[in-house]
Amino acid sequence: MSASRTERLLNLLIALLNTRYGLRRSELREKIYHDPGSSDVSFGRMFERDKNDLRQFGFDVETVTDKGWGSDDPATTRYRIGKESNRLPDVSLTPEECTALILASQLWEQAALGSAALSAMRKLQATGELSSVAELPSGVQPRIKPPGQAFEDLVAAMHSQHPVSFRYLAGTTGKEEERLVEPWGLGSRFGQWYLVAFDRSRGAQRYFRLSRFTSAVTVLQKDSYTPPAGFSARAELDKLPELPLRTAVVDVREGRVLGLRKKAALAFDAGRADLAGQEPDRDGDLDTAPQAGTPDDGWDRLCVPYRDSEVLGEELASYGPNVVVVLPEELRDSVRRRLTAAVAFAATPVPPIEFPDDTAAKRTRKRTSEDQLQRMLQLVPFLVHNQGLHIREVADRFGVTRKELEDDLRILICSGLPEGYPDDLLDIQWEDDHVYITQDLDLNRPVRFTIDEACALLTGLEALNGLPELAEGSALESVTLKLMAAAGEEGLRAASLAGPEVSPGNSAHLQTARDAIESRRQLHLVYLSPQRDSFSERDIDPLRLYSLDNTWYLEAYCHSVEGLRNFRLDRIEKLSPNGRAATDHGEASEGFPVKLFTPNDDDTLVTVQLTRQAAGLAEDYYAERTAPLIEGGKDAGLLAEIRFGSTEWLPAFVAQHGGGVRILKPDDAAAAAGRWIEEALANYGG
Repeated sequence: MSASRTERLLNLLIALLNTRYGLRRSELREKIYHDPGSSDVSFGRMFERDKNDLRQFGFDVETVTDKGWGSDDPATTRYRIGKESNRLPDVSLTPEECTALILASQLWEQAALGSAALSAMRKLQATGELSSVAELPSGVQPRIKPPGQAFEDLVAAMHSQHPVSFRYLAGTTGKEEERLVEPWGLGSRFGQWYLVAFDRSRGAQRYFRLSRFTSAVTVLQKDSYTPPAGFSARAELDKLPELPLRTAVVDVREGRVLGLRKKAALAFDAGRADLAGQEPDRDGDLDTAPQAGTPDDGWDRLCVPYRDSEVLGEELASYGPNVVVVLPEELRDSVRRRLTAAVAFAATPVPPIEFPDDTAAKRTRKRTSEDQLQRMLQLVPFLVHNQGLHIREVADRFGVTRKELEDDLRILICSGLPEGYPDDLLDIQWEDDHVYITQDLDLNRPVRFTIDEACALLTGLEALNGLPELAEGSALESVTLKLMAAAGEEGLRAASLAGPEVSPGNSAHLQTARDAIESRRQLHLVYLSPQRDSFSERDIDPLRLYSLDNTWYLEAYCHSVEGLRNFRLDRIEKLSPNGRAATDHGEASEGFPVKLFTPNDDDTLVTVQLTRQAAGLAEDYYAERTAPLIEGGKDAGLLAEIRFGSTEWLPAFVAQHGGGVRILKPDDAAAAAGRWIEEALANYGG
């Protein structure tokens, strides 16, 4: 959409909103389009495209026909937009409901739904319904981290009702297969994200785990489907049984991989009987299984419980040559496949390493004219209800630069009714750097929620059910009902998405940390560091708690390293008050979301190549620069520059993502990763 088309659509919208009886196509052609030269057919196509665009922004164009005449006669057909049918209904919220809603809007981490949630909150703020006295739970910030680009593509296809295709590793056969499906719903269960879809090849509904996708998702834009009425992703996923508990036999180098040893159900000394992938009995005990050999000198044999070979395979691949899977064979295949893919990716030709001078640190979608028009439609009601804000504050609220905001305002003040008289134009002033609007032309109320906006807020509210601070009251339920009523049909379609419950796994550690945050007291902890493969004892000033799905973190000032650090609660062995008051050294990281990693200037700058599937790692690790890679006119991933405090764990990072990432620079780090992974692969026959 060009800038001129953006302005034309805005003028068309204002004209259709401000007519009681409707405007004929000839009037619109003369006063809005100024297009007397084109044929009736080409103008008709342009007008239909514009009507469809307005519908996508939430405005339904009504057709009014003169009595006794047919709607196929342009001379007797008029068009208008109802002022009430397209607007977001008033939503009156209590401070407690605002608290729940703010937490729900902040859940989505680095995803398209995160932008949709912010957009929905701006609409509510534009109505003046968000309470300024809402208080968030002390030190608690839950979040949902969707699983990469596949999630984004599937959500877009699901909401636009387009089929998709992808390659999938079948759990029953262990083979990769091409799938063509109609995506009906997405949801999280058992710590994994699943797609519920109709498989066209098999003619039946199927569940697909996103971690088993072995290719990028292709959206079939020219095809469409209709999902079943009343479909609920959560209800369908409730029917999905959890995978049975199984047992893996792995050999581990002596004194290494402490994290895996914690998970081991049983340790074996050399010469003892082995467990050959046997499942526990009803009492949860493991019986002796047939012999499968004994570990070599310098190795220990462990029995590790697991449910999903792909999940455990990813972890075991990250341990490289320090772990070898003995049984079962499908787990060996899972690890071998990742190591083989990493070696193969490293052997491909190195692309030119070039970064544009103005590369943003985050991989964001390029802003389009559609984004600009949507932003302007939110901007007018926002300014009406927030008169006199400083222009920089307005720009910050909308996530744009001051120049971008001023470009929006200049288009707005030139837009209005067809006659173009002063009173017929939007009147916005910002000469003194404070923005005022005195003429809004009935754009003073936000348009109703889009499907993405409704999904982001309603799914977020549903995910908060497991948070103790909110589950005790009725605010969560009441604000959900209010938003469902306000969202209307889009709220019903939001049932196609079901997020994970963000309940904490270790409630004792969580409560200990919360009490210390509120009382400003220090804590002493014993912590397992997977990167160093060792335990350490530290004294910390706890600052806040947050989560990614069901994984909870404690952000704290660590006195050992004299800086901010993030500790996973499930890696804390012991946590207790040390009797001292917290110091003034540390403050919680500003803004939201909090960073899991804090890059420093003296860290090693590493250049990596990411496939399209793994491109989200650039955001996860706060890449300083990125550059898109294009092959055959298609997206082929990213180049990214990322700072790492230690390069020792880079081989594990590469192996874990099995063919999704490789190190390009520094050369010695790339060579070390290659040698480490090849050594690991040699344990499986090369």
